[in-house]
Amino acid sequence: MTGQEQVEKAPRKRSLFFVFLPLILFAALAAVFAFQLASGRDESVIPSALIGKPAPNVSLPAVSGLQKDGQPVPGLDPAAFKGQVTLVNVFGSWCVPCRVEHPLLMQLGEDKRFRLTGLNYKDKNENVLGFLDELGNPYAAIGADMNGRAAIEWGVYGVPETFLVGKDGIVAYKHVGPLTEDSIRDDVMPAVEAALKAK
Repeated sequence: MTGQEQVEKAPRKRSLFFVFLPLILFAALAAVFAFQLASGRDESVIPSALIGKPAPNVSLPAVSGLQKDGQPVPGLDPAAFKGQVTLVNVFGSWCVPCRVEHPLLMQLGEDKRFRLTGLNYKDKNENVLGFLDELGNPYAAIGADMNGRAAIEWGVYGVPETFLVGKDGIVAYKHVGPLTEDSIRDDVMPAVEAALKAK
């Protein structure tokens, strides 16, 4: 083989590699996705560093002007977690999935065995008032997290998220994403029931 033929053969090998590279990458990604689907793992349940630890000791002011049953709705006070089971729902009026899950929160808010509270994330006061006026207020308390610092303390990945705090003030469960009828039935309520039975 002449030197000229060797020079021509090398680029041909390289060009074949680049022709098949997208196919190889696609096959690798498809294998990863197939594995995730086959694993049956619920991606909405993201491990939280807070689970098994005390709820963040972060107080938040009330949403100004918000009332429920003629009374001002208080802000988020971590001292109020002690002695009762609490669901903390992180939401924003600008969040489309929050709007989708809201009717389910209205149903949860009717269960008097536990307290449903809200952490309003990076929202304008007038927007959250309009949001709750339109859709109803399921929350016994709402903390206004104007700058998002409290959400960082809670380890929030995105909005909406829901945390379960036991009577001992310890975070017992976290749900990422909008609540659904299935997630409430299969995950949230069993966790609530366990927290209610705990001493």
